[in-house]
Amino acid sequence: MGRAFEYRKARKMKRWGHMARTFTKIGKEIELAVIASGPDPSSNLRLRLLMATAKSESMPKENVERAIKRATEKDKSAYKEVVYDGKGPHGTAFVVETATDNPTRTVANIRAAFVRGKGELGTMGMNDFLFERKCSFEVAYKEGVDMDELELELIDCDIDEVFLDEGIINIYADFKNYGPISKYLEDNGFEINSFKFERIPLTMRELTPEQQEDVQALVERLEADDDVVNVFHNMA
Repeated sequence: MGRAFEYRKARKMKRWGHMARTFTKIGKEIELAVIASGPDPSSNLRLRLLMATAKSESMPKENVERAIKRATEKDKSAYKEVVYDGKGPHGTAFVVETATDNPTRTVANIRAAFVRGKGELGTMGMNDFLFERKCSFEVAYKEGVDMDELELELIDCDIDEVFLDEGIINIYADFKNYGPISKYLEDNGFEINSFKFERIPLTMRELTPEQQEDVQALVERLEADDDVVNVFHNMA
């Protein structure tokens, strides 16, 4: 098992924080999917995958419906995804994904969070070389599935890794390949539990417990902002 597996294990204990934060995060991603490709899950693959994720996280159906309704009411021309790069405490690298209708407000809030969190907002794209953009799937294992054969089948979809962990099939690939992977899984009767776009660090930075607390405090400051969708960093 490779780097994606190690990254998943490191993140597993901290996944999306408490339930309210989880629902907020999924709701924001649903809004983005609807704004990009419409509110019909039958024709909007990303929305369909996020709805499966919401179900696996026990997100109430009415929360999903509200997120879709909010997105359909937004001015799509003013609403955009903006990615910010920054330096965190103790030499860590950060990438912050946001969804905003007011970039001036958002960048001011992100900059303030970095300053208060002992970091510094950087220039866009400066940390691209430190992370790989991936899509990831967690899929319910089907009785009788041979993992070696499944990997061979998915090679045509240009996957990076597929492995079984605690009864869940995990698939990682370049973020652009989520469409063919989704089609294969749906066509072959696999149940997709969750789907994400992720930025996996190429190397992890080892810190002391005290230093880790500083980094986690910055993560929490950033995630508290209503415009923030995802926060990625390279702390081990």
